[in-house]
Amino acid sequence: MNANLSAAGPIPVSVAPEILADIQAEFSREWQRLCDDARRGALAPLTDRRFAGDAWAANGSHLLLAHTYLLSARAMQRMVDAAQVSEPMRARLRFSIMQWVDALSPSNFLALNPDAQQSIVESAGRALNEGLANLLGDVKKGRITQTDESQFEIGRNVATTPGEVVFENRLFQLIQYAPSTATVHELPLVIVPPNINKFYILDLQPENSFVRHAVEQGYTVFLISWRNPVASDTDGVDHATWSDYLDDAVLQALRVASDITKQPKVNALGFCVGGTMLASALALAEARGEQPVASLTLLTSLLDFHDTGILDVFVDEAHALLRDHQLGSGGLMPGRDLATTFSFLRPNELVWNYVVGNYLKGQKPPPFDLLFWNGDSTNLPGPFFSWYFRNTYLENNLKVPGRAQAAGMPLDLTRLTMPAYIFGSREDHIVPWVSAYASTQLLRGPQRFVLGASGHIAGVVNPPAKKRRSYWVADKLGQTGHDMPGDPNAWFAQSTENPGSWWPDWTAWLSGHSGKQVKARTKLGNAKYRPIEPAPGRYVKVRAA
Repeated sequence: MNANLSAAGPIPVSVAPEILADIQAEFSREWQRLCDDARRGALAPLTDRRFAGDAWAANGSHLLLAHTYLLSARAMQRMVDAAQVSEPMRARLRFSIMQWVDALSPSNFLALNPDAQQSIVESAGRALNEGLANLLGDVKKGRITQTDESQFEIGRNVATTPGEVVFENRLFQLIQYAPSTATVHELPLVIVPPNINKFYILDLQPENSFVRHAVEQGYTVFLISWRNPVASDTDGVDHATWSDYLDDAVLQALRVASDITKQPKVNALGFCVGGTMLASALALAEARGEQPVASLTLLTSLLDFHDTGILDVFVDEAHALLRDHQLGSGGLMPGRDLATTFSFLRPNELVWNYVVGNYLKGQKPPPFDLLFWNGDSTNLPGPFFSWYFRNTYLENNLKVPGRAQAAGMPLDLTRLTMPAYIFGSREDHIVPWVSAYASTQLLRGPQRFVLGASGHIAGVVNPPAKKRRSYWVADKLGQTGHDMPGDPNAWFAQSTENPGSWWPDWTAWLSGHSGKQVKARTKLGNAKYRPIEPAPGRYVKVRAA
């Protein structure tokens, strides 16, 4: 994925003449009304936060410009809605128009932004100097600064849950966290985070750490910390494949946790891409006659890629062929490209907001742990990425039993019969909740689907102490694994909304699959897997170039 929609040539787009005439007539009427209001000094203040400042309301010409911009944007969106094209092409048009419209907002230009001009005047030019310094600093870093990164340090005030690295290889380090309770559940929990980001989204600060919460609930927690490969590496990690990640990382982590805790099976949790990798690895193990887990948790993960939401605009054969050619035989997929892609899914919030604040107004963004994590991107081995892109987003091969292969074995997700807890976020624009729900139609064991409020990250990271948001469950469904409706809206119609965090619901469910209470081990690792270094380890501290 990157910011280019496709390598294909332009496709002609047309709008029915009568609809186009109606759009033009409405635009003319609204434009005339705006001009009349401007002449009378009666233009209404705008609620759009880009133009909500006092300086916009106080300057008639700038306020008219903002109104005209928004009018033009609405007309463009109506033209996209009326375009005589297929729905996939309409989605691409809508995404492209969003990029151009958001980029051309008058608030993004110093000459057209009275708020920014006022900042320069009131600071006697200091805002201009600091804005230029911010711009040059970001050019040097190759990315837009979204938070005051000087306020965070991995291992000091983010990713601070105590533990030890008990295993490492060329792909990952495995962290075992120290218990904080006198007794723990017999079966450990192994967490597989996405390798397109750093793991500490699940261990930000003590008060919002999912990892710490699980430890405090009496679970022995292991977590994969993915290696961030860089161009200077010489051990061939840039040639690592999807099969390598399943065999040498996910399944290896399960084996180490099983060995250390002396349990034949463990509980496993996958988040986002980590969930896709975990389910694929379990399908690989099943193909070999192995069942290494007692239960499976999937958080905002895709197994069926039929509907990938807004990301679908990046997916076509031409793009897959390009990535196969660039990366299929080796090399690195730059984390910067992936980060840019995700930022431009919400450009006003994650791009232009900072262009205005950092560069035009010379401001330093406030410290925010989640945005510090968001700016800490990771590179991916090229063969891994090209296989993943083609077999999931483009061809949806994991959904079809035996169509996708790893390590020479066919993968069949429908053979997974362990109990599963599946979580989706209702406003998720990366993993639409209906697509997270689609996993219920592939897995065959007892299931509990939970729908949380908010988006891809905020829906997952929702600690109970905050008493925020809500979640939906349908307690009567999923007990056999064969009674989950095919239509997610049918499930939703039978669900009940509950206030607060879903975390207690998950820990209550997990406790039923975690065995008896046993005395907590104060010594981490074992004779075979001795502690290597304290958590969070050194792999997570490597930054992408």
